[in-house]
Amino acid sequence: MKFLSYSFQGQASWGLATDTGVVSLSSANYPTLRSALTAGMLEKLGAAAQGQPDTCSLAQITYLPVITDPGKIICIGHNYEEHRIETERDKTENPTVFLRVADSQTGHLQPLLMPPESDHFDYEGEIAVVIGKGGRRIARDQAWEHVAGYSAYNDGSVRDWQRHTTQFTPGKNFVGTGAFGPILVTRGEIADGEELNLTTRLNGQVMQHATTAMMIFPIPRLIEYVSTFTTLAPGDVIVSGTPGGVGARRQPPVWMKEGDLVEIEVSKIGVLRNRVEREKL
Repeated sequence: MKFLSYSFQGQASWGLATDTGVVSLSSANYPTLRSALTAGMLEKLGAAAQGQPDTCSLAQITYLPVITDPGKIICIGHNYEEHRIETERDKTENPTVFLRVADSQTGHLQPLLMPPESDHFDYEGEIAVVIGKGGRRIARDQAWEHVAGYSAYNDGSVRDWQRHTTQFTPGKNFVGTGAFGPILVTRGEIADGEELNLTTRLNGQVMQHATTAMMIFPIPRLIEYVSTFTTLAPGDVIVSGTPGGVGARRQPPVWMKEGDLVEIEVSKIGVLRNRVEREKL
């Protein structure tokens, strides 16, 4: 099944995505997609909504980040060999981890905000893993059981702020710089360990392309590692890393600018599209 979070007539909601629209599943008991995950009710609610008429069409909605209220957004750095090499990073035995905050995110078809403090705004196409069942110290061979589904992610990075120190946090958390969507595709639609294609396009030109088979640390390893130091909860998001080809490492560098269209396409999930806008002061 496929789910999305959205706003309709000024009201935040979420629901089952259909070919033509969305069937609202928002209620007092389950006001957000995350709340349905927390209650273990997502699949049941989705199954009951299948075949029901659309609440509204896709043209009528404003997309929100798939999980609007994540408890944790855990991002993985340098998880594709080509990207590790282009950034001149040493090989490591464990993943590189940093965090995003919720208000650094935006939804599909919404502006990707370039802050006025920088012109070094870069794209990073990634696959987001949404946790469905929480846990601590999750064994690698049980990790798939904790996955609710997958989405596309653009870990938009303000590179000069990222490089102020050895810590990534400032450059990864400007408001509205990370896009998340358009939909959540549940685990049942994608086989565990199935190879997915990931492509980033800037104004129609392919800038990044890889498959999940090229990850240095596969998804079960990421879940095992992250759940060792923190308790994963339903609705938490693991953003699994970007391939080589980022704008900062091109010669000359390619920075996103106002008016650019950036697209992150993931097989079996779809295309996350955002137009770059300068953030207004």
